[in-house]
Amino acid sequence: MTITILAPGVFSPLTSDEPEVGCRYVLEPDEDGTSRQNRTFHALVQEYWRSGAHSYPAKSFAEFRDMIKRDLGAGFESFVYASPDGVVKVKTREEIPPEFNNKKFAMGRLLSWSDYTKRQRCDTIDRLIAEMMQAEVQTKKFFEILEGMEAKA
Repeated sequence: MTITILAPGVFSPLTSDEPEVGCRYVLEPDEDGTSRQNRTFHALVQEYWRSGAHSYPAKSFAEFRDMIKRDLGAGFESFVYASPDGVVKVKTREEIPPEFNNKKFAMGRLLSWSDYTKRQRCDTIDRLIAEMMQAEVQTKKFFEILEGMEAKA
């Protein structure tokens, strides 16, 4: 759910979901920096792809980026599986009955980078940098990105 605070105790929802009575929500400010995080993440992923130091079996950059988001990011926002009753959408993989929980009948929908929270973006970028260092990415551009991050910190 995304909201804008208009005045003390007054807000306007920016998405179709509404807060539920009795539920607790944790708000975090939508601070500047998310566009910087966006540029940093995409620059790092692109440099990792170009370096060839990765071991992902991706055939395209888009496939590679999705593998990074799957393995190092926030993961899936939902899952779908095919059953005799039709296609069923669930929130977690555990909700899929065992007989349909395989690659033939089920698939996940990755959380879009634009829907990541600031914390999820920070964590993903940190894991990506750690993996790139472990893979020994030694390109000039990689070090420039890291230097730029240090200068902004």
